[in-house]
Amino acid sequence: FSALRKHTMLSSNRSFTCHSCLLEDKAAQSLLNKMIHTSLVNTTNQVEVLQRDPNSPLYSVKTFEELRLKDKLLKGVYDMGFNRPSKIQENALPMMLAEPPQNLIAQSQSGTGKTAAFVLAMLSHVDPTNKWAQCLCIAPTYELALQTGKVIEQMGKFYPEVKLAYAIRGNKLDRGAKLQEQIVIGTPGTVLDWCSKLKIINPKKISVFVLDEADVMIATQGHQDQSIRIQRMLPKECQMLLFSATFEDSVWKFAERVVPDPNIIKLKREEETLDTIKQYYVLCSDKEEKFTALCNIYGAITIAQAMIFCHTRRTAGWLAAELTKEGHVVALLSGEMTVEQRATIIERFREGKEKVLVTTNVCSRGIDVEQVSVVINFDLPMDKDGNADNETYLHRIGRTGRFGKRGLAVNMIDSKHSMNILNQIEEHFNKKINKLDTDDLDEIEKISN
Repeated sequence: FSALRKHTMLSSNRSFTCHSCLLEDKAAQSLLNKMIHTSLVNTTNQVEVLQRDPNSPLYSVKTFEELRLKDKLLKGVYDMGFNRPSKIQENALPMMLAEPPQNLIAQSQSGTGKTAAFVLAMLSHVDPTNKWAQCLCIAPTYELALQTGKVIEQMGKFYPEVKLAYAIRGNKLDRGAKLQEQIVIGTPGTVLDWCSKLKIINPKKISVFVLDEADVMIATQGHQDQSIRIQRMLPKECQMLLFSATFEDSVWKFAERVVPDPNIIKLKREEETLDTIKQYYVLCSDKEEKFTALCNIYGAITIAQAMIFCHTRRTAGWLAAELTKEGHVVALLSGEMTVEQRATIIERFREGKEKVLVTTNVCSRGIDVEQVSVVINFDLPMDKDGNADNETYLHRIGRTGRFGKRGLAVNMIDSKHSMNILNQIEEHFNKKINKLDTDDLDEIEKISN
């Protein structure tokens, strides 16, 4: 909620959030994850494969050599720092590179090697002697398209015969211009124009179609319709590959419309547990008293990495400034920053240059900093109706008890309303949250160590 404040128009005490704003927020989060996951994330999630034909043998690979790639591509893969396939790549690559080509719907977060997998598929299917568009990839925003383009350029570094074109805003081509590049990456509106109005791409010659970030794509009606119109122009034998980080019903419906007879790869959700996390609350009368209580706890927590969550940008800014005045080194992360600024701050926090990160909800999803062992809810997470946002609470404090480590969560309570939210959280997770006493500070120090 607070992360969307930037995009929300306030009028007569009511808030309206537009579709494109939601897209911008989701797209920014997605881009941020792409930028900070420069290496593979060590996921413990199990991969589940549902084959289009359950009787055909299921292939998976443990090395890139098994895929019989062109030497130029293999060199590009190793040059990017991939030593062996990630869990998603082990199963997805044999399907993507199969003959005849197989369609695929895959669930995959940033850091799992998903982009490298579909880029490898596109580069493998290209015939460099043919000077026309053969592979088409659409992404929800200009920035995400550029990010994927970077991966294509890196992986194709030793394969200079294959060229890349960007169908994005600002790249204006005349009607009927003949495109020489074999791979085109772009946003749905421009790609649709190039295929239909401007006749720059002949859709009937496309052999691989990739739709990336489907959950972000469908957050805006226009992109969904444009993607479906592009897909309908493509030949029946064109390979369709669709990727999404989440798969709520709306994404499934969209995926089924775009990808006929697919193989499906899903990540089984890792059960997020609060069993290894000690939870406390501190009673205060107002914001200033919460700050004093935080300063009392501060000495114990700075041994470890800690994240402090606030409900609004204003509170986060105030808190970071007050902590700095007290001589503490803290980093501030909030929604009005550019994606590049956010990525820099997260990287510094990850490297331990700052031990404490003050943030709004913008940071509570998808960003993993393994060293975090303490989370402080300066404000408890609420939904738009003022009730407990249990899912956000789990995401916030769940990052402290990863990989069986012990974690700690401290919740600041300053009103009857926030106590009520805490009670809702206790009820939802069926877990008692204890009041923090002075004796508990030793316990906190142990956990922080």
